[in-house]
Amino acid sequence: MDFKLEAIALPVTDIDRAKQFYEQLGWRLDIDRSMSDGFRVVQFTPPGSGCSILFGNGVTAAAPGSVQGLLIVVKDIEAARNDLQTRGIDVGPVYHDKNVIHHAAQTGREPGPDPERRSYASFADFRDPDGNGRFLQEVTKTAPGR
Repeated sequence: MDFKLEAIALPVTDIDRAKQFYEQLGWRLDIDRSMSDGFRVVQFTPPGSGCSILFGNGVTAAAPGSVQGLLIVVKDIEAARNDLQTRGIDVGPVYHDKNVIHHAAQTGREPGPDPERRSYASFADFRDPDGNGRFLQEVTKTAPGR
């Protein structure tokens, strides 16, 4: 039985501001639907992704900005960071984890991409207007079974 992650709900304070941010990222708008009872859902999908993000009124009870650590996989970390910066997105500097432990590890971080360009070792981070955080992660060769 396959289990596929379809969408991740993000808590935001201003739906239209969040929508503008994801349009600025260049992500595909899948849904912007309002119901008469005040329920509204907006869904965006990153280019090439099988998983989307959604937000709106009544979508999640989590506090805006509370979602942290989402990973967005890219083939070239520097090109992806540059693309986002040209779109006006504030992206942190590229760094690598010399131990290839985890993007959120505070020890082992070194500036710049991994010198050997090992998959899963190079990162850059950015946040949406509410502070929900995500990391770009360079993956040039996926782990077996992925």
